[in-house]
Amino acid sequence: MHIGLIGGIGPAATDFYYRSLVERMAASSGELELTIVHADTPTLLANQAVDDVQAQVEIYDRLTRRLEAAGAHSVAVTSIAGHFCIDAFTSVSVLPVIDLLTVVDVAVQACGYRRVGLLGTRGVMVSRLYEALSDVEVVTPPGQDLNAVHDAYVTMASTATCTQEQRECFFDAGRAMIEEQEADAVLLAGTDLTLAFRGYDAGFPVFDCAEAHVRAIFEEAQRTDPAT
Repeated sequence: MHIGLIGGIGPAATDFYYRSLVERMAASSGELELTIVHADTPTLLANQAVDDVQAQVEIYDRLTRRLEAAGAHSVAVTSIAGHFCIDAFTSVSVLPVIDLLTVVDVAVQACGYRRVGLLGTRGVMVSRLYEALSDVEVVTPPGQDLNAVHDAYVTMASTATCTQEQRECFFDAGRAMIEEQEADAVLLAGTDLTLAFRGYDAGFPVFDCAEAHVRAIFEEAQRTDPAT
């Protein structure tokens, strides 16, 4: 299967998806067919902030048609913030969409979590991951802590680097949701959070939404018949 990725939002997340898919395919002795197109992070965040679904869907539609022309059989968006318009996009996409929100909902249910915390952009946290999680209670950092997480995340995503101060912001907020709000685990609900968490022990249970999405994309990539 030829996979299409709408990347660039942000660069580190795109790199994580690409490297993870290459590693998984190499381990399976398979051959990866992949095309990546680039979307603009500031434009996405601006559209998300004002809930301009139509504007973002038009961008995705244009990029997906480019992927289709390159031979892709399906498409995935490498940004959780970018899923604010995923239902509208799916309804018009010329390619089947591998929807992170659906993937995460199924995976979280399989884990048996009853209450989870969220780390990501303001829009993702305030919307409770766009209300995509069924049969689970969702908590977020309270008050100014939520704004601090958002600011740290946006800066990190834009620069594709994570400072120790930013990492501590995420870790402190996650730990508080576990200890004070009794979350079973913290969902890394931002695909760039790999910069802060990968290779580090946060000291509390985490669920990596980007990793779950990569697994689903890899499974799609292994299929041989685009019609099935």
